[in-house]
Amino acid sequence: MSEPKPLLIRSTEVKEKERQFSHPWNASSSVSTAFLGRAVGLRRTGVNLTRVPPGKESFLPHSHEREEEWIYILSGRGVAEIAGAEYEVGPGDFMAFPTPSVVHHLRNPFSEELVYLMGGENLDFEIEDFPSVGKRMLRQGPKVDIYNITDAKPFGPIKA
Repeated sequence: MSEPKPLLIRSTEVKEKERQFSHPWNASSSVSTAFLGRAVGLRRTGVNLTRVPPGKESFLPHSHEREEEWIYILSGRGVAEIAGAEYEVGPGDFMAFPTPSVVHHLRNPFSEELVYLMGGENLDFEIEDFPSVGKRMLRQGPKVDIYNITDAKPFGPIKA
């Protein structure tokens, strides 16, 4: 029988859990993320500690069809792009993206590291749009398919 996952992560362990990521469609994307929720066994809810270095961006402007997402700034400053508007954000600021969400993105044009908690749902099926590159992602469990949004065709009523 395997050992159960610990239900606690000490602050001294968080740094060793961090992993570097970048979005393949954004050369300015660079984040370091510790998947805290996964580490303690959460499956339906994600909670991540994320760091964005100066001059870098989180990922790519995107929207979620089914999974709600939130961000809470711990330190540093950033620029949040939300539904086409830009907002400078800093410690204590909270953003939420109920579904279907508006396009959102976070970047750090400042000289100090931007640190935030990010979380949301982990559903079995999600649709994410990336309008700046014209892509749509469909994720079902571990399977991910990418489509060009321009390839979408309207689907009308079925004719008898």
